[in-house]
Amino acid sequence: MKRCHPVLVGVSGLLFAAGCLTDNRASRDRGAAGIFENVQVIAAPSVKRCDKFNKGGAARGRCDEAKYLAEVYVKKLSTGDMVCLEGGFGEEPGGGCLARASVADTATGRLLLELKDARPNSRWAAKESNQYWFEEGALIDLYLVENGY
Repeated sequence: MKRCHPVLVGVSGLLFAAGCLTDNRASRDRGAAGIFENVQVIAAPSVKRCDKFNKGGAARGRCDEAKYLAEVYVKKLSTGDMVCLEGGFGEEPGGGCLARASVADTATGRLLLELKDARPNSRWAAKESNQYWFEEGALIDLYLVENGY
């Protein structure tokens, strides 16, 4: 971390100019209270996946139902829960799961997932032990993708 010269604030402490701080810690270190947050955020897509289907159509109804199930699943996740990030999101991480993660933290509208292990043929293979903030919408979209929508 690069720091500028400190400015003394009374007798109680030091204040650093925010523009002079550079954070280059590994992504698994979340920083202190989010001030130096450097964990990648996986954002929800701007266009909802079910919107590509005609309203009132059978495919749209199935997609909306899958979206509802995904919302329920994601809302129930809590710290310590194991999830499958590839090859079965929404199910217990079983033999078909290519990448397993655990919920490390929660915040309003997002979950911090720590990648525990990934098979060599997974898109997460080189990212073990990293943490990622997933917006709930991104996890719901992942569920829909894995279910063919």
